[in-house]
Amino acid sequence: MAEALLGSVIENLGSFVQDQLGTYLGVEQQIQKLSNNLTAIRAVLRDAERKQITSEVLKNWLQKLTDAAYVLDDILDECSIHFTKMPSDDGHTSCLSRLHPKDILFRFNIAKRMKDITQRFHDIHEEKSRFNLEHGVTEVQAVDDDWRQTSSDITEPVVYGRDHDREQIVKFLLEDASNSEELSIFPIVGMGGLGKTTLAKQVFNDHRVCKHFHKTIWVCVSDDFNNMTILQSIIECITGQNPNLNSLEAMRKKVEEVLHGMRYLLVLDDVWNEDPEKWEQLKGKLQCARAAKGSTILVTTRLEEVASIIQTHPAYHLKKLSGDESWSLFKYHAFGPNRKEMEELVAIGKEIVRNCIGLPLAIKTLGSLLRDQSEDIFVDCPKT
Repeated sequence: MAEALLGSVIENLGSFVQDQLGTYLGVEQQIQKLSNNLTAIRAVLRDAERKQITSEVLKNWLQKLTDAAYVLDDILDECSIHFTKMPSDDGHTSCLSRLHPKDILFRFNIAKRMKDITQRFHDIHEEKSRFNLEHGVTEVQAVDDDWRQTSSDITEPVVYGRDHDREQIVKFLLEDASNSEELSIFPIVGMGGLGKTTLAKQVFNDHRVCKHFHKTIWVCVSDDFNNMTILQSIIECITGQNPNLNSLEAMRKKVEEVLHGMRYLLVLDDVWNEDPEKWEQLKGKLQCARAAKGSTILVTTRLEEVASIIQTHPAYHLKKLSGDESWSLFKYHAFGPNRKEMEELVAIGKEIVRNCIGLPLAIKTLGSLLRDQSEDIFVDCPKT
């Protein structure tokens, strides 16, 4: 799991360098150090994953690594979103935009966070020498190489602007798909930062959905698509145990055993696979389980191509937040529940929100950045 997550972060870091975001943000040195440390750590992760079973200290080290990788991934996502909102001249970031107070504040904040996370990975890299780990160990076993971890628990206490979306998807699950003898596959499609995973969590944890389905299963797929890994995750979610099966056929039979006669909801989060053959293989194995009618796979993806390949019903296209919804979300993160909403800042805040073009992640990120800043900096950030 840690190896796959780190691989995804390294790939994102590569895109970060390719897009010259490190130069723009003034963090080239940290990027180079991060790249070196991440590459060295990744080389021993197979051995670390294997040995953690008998070593609590090593297990704790892997948890530190996983936590740090999530932090770095969040930073890179925020930078990417910020960069896409910057005005450009012939595809290049405008020089004037770099001097805007909002952008200066963002770069200062990112530089500090990048310095902290670089030191954090340096410490993790230094600590690995204690464990005498071997480089490039490979084993004939199911490895979570395609897992960029998300889970079904609701981490955002307040969600704005998605009530209608949630109701539409719940209606589909409880009514439209309920009487279908065939396995229903329903994609949620939208660009990064729209809140597809957050919406899927809201649906997954809805009390009506929990009551309707015998089993609810959450699997994060991410960049690569591996049938063995997905089937193993399904079994683990239902039984709470790793099946420790080495063949795809044995895994298929176990899935058939745990799903037989059950009406289940399977969420496949963050899917990128565009290979129809892989999809057909997974679908075929799940259909062999002879589950109860109404069983459904809910898929989140950024790609229209993925949706067109897998869907048995028209995809649900997630839209940007409205102006009012965006403002409510921004207020929550910028002012907080206990901070008085000052009248003189409302107009400024709404101008900032307009620049976020209805993207929940951008609104949340910018609102959170301004939350603990002085009112003067808040006033300086109305326009891009």
